[in-house]
Amino acid sequence: MLTSERMDIDKIADQLNRDGYALLPGLMPPSYLEAVRSRIAAIVSEEGDAAGSEFKQEPGAVRLANLVDKGEEFEQLVSNPTVLGYVAQVLGPDFKLGSLNYRSAHPNEGGLQPLHVDMGLLADDSGFRTCNTIWLLDDFTPENGATRVVPGTHTSRQRPQDTMPDANAPHPDEVLVTGKAGDVVVMNAHTWHGGTTNHTTRERRALHGFYVRRDVPQQQYQKKLLRQETQQRLSPDLRRILALDDPLNDELCASGTQLSGFLK
Repeated sequence: MLTSERMDIDKIADQLNRDGYALLPGLMPPSYLEAVRSRIAAIVSEEGDAAGSEFKQEPGAVRLANLVDKGEEFEQLVSNPTVLGYVAQVLGPDFKLGSLNYRSAHPNEGGLQPLHVDMGLLADDSGFRTCNTIWLLDDFTPENGATRVVPGTHTSRQRPQDTMPDANAPHPDEVLVTGKAGDVVVMNAHTWHGGTTNHTTRERRALHGFYVRRDVPQQQYQKKLLRQETQQRLSPDLRRILALDDPLNDELCASGTQLSGFLK
């Protein structure tokens, strides 16, 4: 069971509304954290240079994609009720998983990302459309490539590249989201954010469970990517979260477009 007794529920909800992100401390118990780290290491070794190729590969980082299909540990992660409650706070009750990815910022100066909004999408008249969750597999520190955010920008209906001369440059209002391995960050993904440079000699690892409103295409079309044996053993709740029986999602994903906030 992934849970935390150290969370101030009201404080987290208020920060998520105000700043566009909030930290959920200690959500992953040590045994689960180690199981996920071990499974990730095995997948990285198995996939080698092809790692992340189902979606996008990124200079300065190792990525994995389509993780729901690669281990039962990840099914528990994307359906965690505590996290889904905060996702619903951002997106409303009708949402689905857009993708589950892994990202590790390379040691020794890897990992810098431009400020961006996920999928390049802005809020519309119906509300927010994207929400990301960052599952910390290592401590996030000022030195190792922690995510930077510009608080409050989720309400701006602007993209950083449309207002900044250089989205790679520091923003005067940005802050670093630091935390301990086992913590989870919930982020309104319209908030301007990006990974920073890892100045240490160790990798900085995280999982990204990304959710979208029901009327938005999945970032990675789960029905196409998941093997039939995986789909057949999933619970009704997981099938709903993954939009496996959703004709609207099939229609939205028909083009096969895979959108990132900054990767081409």
